[in-house]
Amino acid sequence: MENTIPLKKFIFTLFIAFSSSLVFSQEPMQWTPDYELQLSDYQSPESEIDSTLTSYSIYSGSKIDFSFNMNSVSFMFTKNFNNKVKAIFQKNVAVLVAPDSLTANQLLQFGRYDFDLVELYSRKIRKKIYEEKGAFSDASLFQPIFNELQEEMNTVSAQVFKATDFGKDAELLQKEHGRVINEINSLSDFCMTCKPKKNRK
Repeated sequence: MENTIPLKKFIFTLFIAFSSSLVFSQEPMQWTPDYELQLSDYQSPESEIDSTLTSYSIYSGSKIDFSFNMNSVSFMFTKNFNNKVKAIFQKNVAVLVAPDSLTANQLLQFGRYDFDLVELYSRKIRKKIYEEKGAFSDASLFQPIFNELQEEMNTVSAQVFKATDFGKDAELLQKEHGRVINEINSLSDFCMTCKPKKNRK
């Protein structure tokens, strides 16, 4: 009699964002190195540039998305989860409110910084998963990695947001943004479509 072993399905989806209220009516935009966010990408109905406004604000719409669906055998032998971790921008929830174009563009610069920061931490997550995932690991491995790096990313973002006064300190923001770009480049093996080198420590 032939023995059959049922393949347990791993379905693990983890959405990380700065807001618990999300709308998924529009396909999210994935981070790429050759695209800069534009004011037109902030497509929430709440976005506006209006001279009668007395305040300004931004919700970047950038977040880390991690999901996979595979059977237990595939999971066991998968080491590279790079393409499962995505830095995305949701246009329909991205909010930018400003009284004038100058302020709007200052906020936009911070939004660009924040999207790149999300990509940086996506790469850090990919790297840590690659280093820690073993043949007998299960999905519980991922939650602590996400918790640790998500908290670190939120802290960095908040610090830069405050230090640059919503991006109004252009010189400081440019410096911080350059640091993020350099770190992204240093993790070139961990882009979403990359295959890390074997036996990487």
